[in-house]
Amino acid sequence: MNRNGNLSRWIEIAATVLLSVAAVATAWSGYQATRWNGEQAKAAGTTNKIRVEAARAQGLSEAQTQVDVAVFMQWVDAYALEQTELADFYFKRFRAEFKPAVEAWLATEPLRNEDAPLTPFAMPEYKLASAAEAERLDAEAEISSATVRRNIQRASNYILAVVLFSVALFFAGMSTKLTDLRLRAITVTIGCLVFVGAFVWIATSPVSIAV
Repeated sequence: MNRNGNLSRWIEIAATVLLSVAAVATAWSGYQATRWNGEQAKAAGTTNKIRVEAARAQGLSEAQTQVDVAVFMQWVDAYALEQTELADFYFKRFRAEFKPAVEAWLATEPLRNEDAPLTPFAMPEYKLASAAEAERLDAEAEISSATVRRNIQRASNYILAVVLFSVALFFAGMSTKLTDLRLRAITVTIGCLVFVGAFVWIATSPVSIAV
């Protein structure tokens, strides 16, 4: 067999191998793109659930603040007018989270001390568990949202890999149709280079087995 015959044989072998592995890689990348889309959907559902809980906690926090403000306004009028019995009546109805802030505020002698905070709501002791919970959930939702964006990117990467492996398949297929030996060698070489580049890149990507 002459030199051209040997080269033609090796080109055919390379094209056949490239067609086989590129087809498998294309199918695998398509499968992974679907999987990561599923992961993204699951993470998006979790994110939405957390955001709903955060909104609920924020709503509770605002409602509790409104209650505290309403009762405080009634109490402070009685307190300022030295209506002790009425002031005590309202004071006993302060929420447990609000009383420490009022007591700390009273300790600053607001009626005589011009530097005292205007209201107990400005005191560091005024802390709402529901507000803290809303902040925590917001932070958790942001982390979950980052997972959604990451999974979308991974799905996009695998879709791009499908395109690249399809390009490798195209060149491998074209090499079997050409009659010019030099062009056949060039096309199968290009196909191999595209495949190897895509394979090396996608080999470093995370894999999703189950959603």
